[in-house]
Amino acid sequence: MRRPALLAAALLAGALSTIAPGRAVSSTGVATAAGARVLLVRIEGVVDPLVARYVERAVGEAGRAGDAALLVQIDTPGGLDSSMRAIIRAILGSPVPVVCWVGPSGARAASAGAFILVGCPVAAMAPGTNVGAAHPVGFSGEVLGEKITNDAAAYIRSLAERWGRNADWAERAVRESVSIPAGQALALHVADLLAPTREALLRAVGGREVPVGDGGSVVLRTAGATVREFPMTFVESLLHGVVDPNLAFLLFVIGLLGIAFEVTHPGLSVGGVVGVLSLLTSLVILGMLPVNLAGVLLILASIVFFVVDLKVPGHGLATAAGIVSLVLGGLFLFDRSVPSAQVSKGLVIGVAAAAALFFSVVVRAVVRARRRPPGRGIEAMVGEEGIVERALDLSGVVRARGESWSAVAPRGSIPAGVAVRVTGVRGLTLEVEPAEEEGER
Repeated sequence: MRRPALLAAALLAGALSTIAPGRAVSSTGVATAAGARVLLVRIEGVVDPLVARYVERAVGEAGRAGDAALLVQIDTPGGLDSSMRAIIRAILGSPVPVVCWVGPSGARAASAGAFILVGCPVAAMAPGTNVGAAHPVGFSGEVLGEKITNDAAAYIRSLAERWGRNADWAERAVRESVSIPAGQALALHVADLLAPTREALLRAVGGREVPVGDGGSVVLRTAGATVREFPMTFVESLLHGVVDPNLAFLLFVIGLLGIAFEVTHPGLSVGGVVGVLSLLTSLVILGMLPVNLAGVLLILASIVFFVVDLKVPGHGLATAAGIVSLVLGGLFLFDRSVPSAQVSKGLVIGVAAAAALFFSVVVRAVVRARRRPPGRGIEAMVGEEGIVERALDLSGVVRARGESWSAVAPRGSIPAGVAVRVTGVRGLTLEVEPAEEEGER
């Protein structure tokens, strides 16, 4: 009786020793970890250098804290190739397992987001999401050429093959900009699993063995783990928030208008300072968006047309050309394959109308004032004649050149209705004397 009992005790002790401290196996067979934590990082909006820096910091934080996994939640229309590659490098080099999830329902992993999902060790999607349209975007023309497309296709194919996913479809997503919903992504082996919520995802991936950056692998113990969110810093959040196509367009146009105003009217430094600051800010934002070079050139051409109309009168033809160029430039400023990176049509039309009004009224008035002969200022009033409207007793009002002027009579008071001649100017006040005195002398 003692031997069977001792044998049973030894077997039980051996079984217990195989389970790591703090870890357990649920009744459903899903690996869990008592007190385990998962770090959550969100890729939302345009993929730009700020998002790349944010993800890189999150990978480092997860490693230092010894988190069970890093959960990357994706909802993006795409972004910069360089930022996307930086994010993928951070994920592939992560010391903790990384799980990517396109969610919640309604989210998407388009363009750069598709690369990130395909390049993730665990790729999951929520029902009602989609992935694809991964054709590389950036400055148009020579930059979006065949070499860039081939490079992007080879890159996404290598990522898909690394994790045993559908490399043929991944390449089509680049070359043909195809996009598929979550269910089809699972059927085509583009995604590994579907999960409607983060909690369901963490339960589903529990027990999976996931490669990590040092060449080893870790078994996920994520079911029931605590999810803690890793937020952007204030500066990252602020700058990422201003990466907006509408703001970039508006600042770009204001910058060009300010500089054009300064060039055509040197000495009015306020316009030049505002223009330079606006232009520099717009260039920073544009550098994080898929800009179309043709749109930039059209906007530049519009400013040239407005200036030409000031210098060479042409019955408004140049202004009309400027308005058309500005509208087209705004509409084509960003690559059309990124739907969210577009300027509002209402804003484009409003800015074009404001620019035309600015050049036609404000700038034209300044030009006329600059071209006016020197004798048209208040100093030229000396020698002009007028009529006293309000008796000059120390001070009064004189009407000259069809306008009423404050006036003084240094030689004594002058009653209303008397003709006077301007003898001097003090600021905006005229010095006068009776007109007949000139004849008496």
